[in-house]
Formats: sequence, C-alpha cells, structure tokens
Amino acid sequence: MWARFVLIPGLSAAAPDHGCRGKRRSCLTGEMLRRSQHTRQTIMNLPPQIAKMRASAGELGLLLASWCDQNSGSENFIGLEAMLALLKAEFRRLPGTVEHLPLTITPAEVLRIRVRPKAPVQLLFSGHYDTAYGVTDGFQQCEFTSAERLRGPGVIDMKGGLVVMHAALEAFERSRLTERIGYEVLLTPDKETGSYGSALLLAKAAKQYHFGFVFEPARPNGDVVQSRKGTGNFTATCFGRPAQSDSGQPTGPNAVATLTDFLAQTVRLSAEIPGILINPMPIRAGGSANQGLTVFADTEFEVGINQRAESDAVIARLQALVETFNAREGCKIELSGGFRRPPMAGSPTTQKVFADWQQCGRDLGLPPFSWTHSERSSDANLLTSAGLPCLDGLGPIGDRMHSPEEWVDLPSLVQRAQTAALFLHRLDAGEIHLPSPSAG
Repeated sequence: MWARFVLIPGLSAAAPDHGCRGKRRSCLTGEMLRRSQHTRQTIMNLPPQIAKMRASAGELGLLLASWCDQNSGSENFIGLEAMLALLKAEFRRLPGTVEHLPLTITPAEVLRIRVRPKAPVQLLFSGHYDTAYGVTDGFQQCEFTSAERLRGPGVIDMKGGLVVMHAALEAFERSRLTERIGYEVLLTPDKETGSYGSALLLAKAAKQYHFGFVFEPARPNGDVVQSRKGTGNFTATCFGRPAQSDSGQPTGPNAVATLTDFLAQTVRLSAEIPGILINPMPIRAGGSANQGLTVFADTEFEVGINQRAESDAVIARLQALVETFNAREGCKIELSGGFRRPPMAGSPTTQKVFADWQQCGRDLGLPPFSWTHSERSSDANLLTSAGLPCLDGLGPIGDRMHSPEEWVDLPSLVQRAQTAALFLHRLDAGEIHLPSPSAG
C-alpha cells in the first residue's frame, strides 16, 4: 500500500499523511507550536527529549487519523486484526517483547508489550483498540475541522489515548536514566462489549504490578478520572405468541410493543433506586411475523451503580419486573446478564499519585486540571476491583464519544503525552515515589 506525502511545517517533507481525509492539515504543527510557546518560560528542568515532543504534534494528529480511518468495531474481526497490525508496527519500537494473546470467546486478540519485567518498579498501561462503530456504521472517516480539532470514529474513545500512551512511553525511553522501571502495555479488543474475553487477563495482570495507568479520555474540561460507576450489562428477550381473531385481525401480543413497555418500566427504576443510571439500546425484531405480529424481539441495556450493594437491589427489581410481564397471557420475557464492572473509587494511594501527576502538568505550563467522578465505567473498574490502584482518564481532551460528532483536541495529544512522560522520568529519577500498597 502506497502512502501520499504532504509537507507540514515542522515535519520532514517525507512525512506521510497516512491516507487521511480532511482539510488544513498543513497548519497543524505550526499553529500548535505557536499556541504552546507561551508555556515555555514556566518549564523547569524538563528533559530535552520530553520538551521536543511539541515538534511531533502534527505527526501525532496524522497517526491518530490513520488509526481511526481503520474501522475496528468490536464485532468487526477483520478490522480488529488490521488495527492490531497498525498498533504492533508502532509499539514494537519500544525495547521489549511483543505478543498476541488469544481470548476464549472472541477471535480478536490482545496486544501485550513487556519491557524490563524484572525491574523493581512494575507498572501497567491499559487501553482498548475496539470502538463503538461497526463496519456498516455511516461514520467511518476522520476530518480535520480546524488546526486544533479532529473529528472521527474513535478519536477520543480511545485511539487518542493509545496515541498518547505510545508517545509518552517513547519519550520516556529516550529520557530514561536507570533500569528501575519496567512495565506492561495491555491493549484489549472487547471493552465496548463488556470486556467479557479480556476480564480474566486484566484481573491476572492487576496482581503483578504496583500501579496502573488507563488512557481513557480526559473529561472535556481536562480533568482526569478519580472514580467511576460500576456497570452491569443485560439482555432482555421477548417471545410473543401469534394469535388472530375470527376476522383475521391479530390479537396476540406484539413482542416489540411488549418489550418497549418493559424497557420503559426498566428505565423508571432509576427513580426508585437513587444513584443508578440505565442506558437502553435500540430494540431488534427477529423471528417470524404473523399477520403483522412480531413474535420475537430483544434489546440490551446497561445499568450503572455507585455502590456494590446496589447491584443486588437492581437485580431483584428486574426479576420482579420480568415476573410481572410473564404473568400476562401470550408473552414471555427472558433476562440474562449481570454486573461485570464493580464501582471504582479513589484511595490515599491514587490521591498521592494524582498529586504528583498534577504537578507535572503544572510544571509543563498546562491549563489547570483536577480529577472527578465519571458516570461511565472502564477497564480501570476491573483492575481496581482486582487490587491494582489506578489513575484513569489520562488520554486527550475531547467529547461526543459514540456519536458522529466525536472529536479530540489535537494540542492535548502532546500535552497529555508530555505529562505522562515527565511523571515517568521523575519516578525513574527518584524525584517522586509510588506509595506502598499499605497506604491505599
């Protein structure tokens, strides 16, 4: 496959545009550099390898666009394989071993990179490369809508985070002073469908490392994530029984109408149990139809909780609702699923690490950021529930994920990568320290 070339100020004339589609690429790096010049006076003792990352702003934007132009929806296994190859081509430049790990319930594979596995300090870097956009989705290509914004499928959730992670680790390896820090990068292909295949692998990894860093997107205001709701994923299937009167008109229950009623009452549970959040998905009709009656339909919905104990109350209420509907003549609802990701909470350990991370941002002259609660779950929920303290939301700034308007703030790619690289450099140099496990 050939690559077209475009001249971008600040880059080599041989920089490929990776087949990206959009406009005004030529102003990416120049504008980003001008925007960041005012911060340089505030930076103290910044390793030159990390300072030079600003010059790679345009390259990071183009790399992200090329990754997002490759569809890797959770069920597009051919696309996931192609995306895995793109990631491997970049991450293999790190000084470690690269492996493909098979999963049991999906043909997609995990990409694992291990660097210095016997070093005294061991870190885990986590992300996922599947997206919420299927192969038939209408949103498939990226567009540079301005010098500072890229719109595209997965730019913020979470291929932008993978770009940040990779850039940070490369810069850290160039500025590294000792052999103290080893790490594993674990990139999974099934987060958007519940991490059913990779959950055990993540739980096992959580036992082997001192601290985890998850590069899900930052909040639109730049904050990282302190805590997350836990989530459960459920499937409700309705079976209607065809029937008709002597006049030939349908009289049996319509599965779609019945399931619509069930879903509406399910959503009302959020008013009965404070703090829970229910996110329904579209209803699918299937099976055979008889005289206008749909006799089979199913839907999926996600339930978010703040406390583990709320899961029992939710399940009991859902079961009672199913029994109420099944008492009606001519229909049957089956409910499957459960809670896969427990709530994620902060701790004294993560508080200390976040304070050091925040200080790195200050020393880089970045806009102030804090940390906050997220209503969505991530694989950090699985890692923390297995005992690994984590910082999450370390990726770039953006918004409108899972929609045709998903966008990323391009300058934040470099800013977030520099923050991570500087934190790792200071940890390696002994300027900052991870708290002992007993502290959290």
